[in-house]
Amino acid sequence: MNKTLRSRDIKIVPIGNSMGVRLPKNLLQKYGFTHSLILEETAQGLLLRKKQDDKLSWDDTYIAMANESEDWNEYDQTLLDGLEDDDFDA
Repeated sequence: MNKTLRSRDIKIVPIGNSMGVRLPKNLLQKYGFTHSLILEETAQGLLLRKKQDDKLSWDDTYIAMANESEDWNEYDQTLLDGLEDDDFDA
């Protein structure tokens, strides 16, 4: 597979008291940039990376759990393992 690097001329524009760059919408969509991203300084220059979300939403969590297809058949056995009769007060 032949990888060709493409370069673009991007202008630095004033944003309030700061300066910023505008990225083309199609590039943002192509690389999955949504609300924020990571800017990393490297020896070669600046690197923009997609921010990895550590937290899942409730909907995403439900979907991820449903996709696991876990077997809960042994769950009832753990409820009746006899530990509820033991006194754990020290």
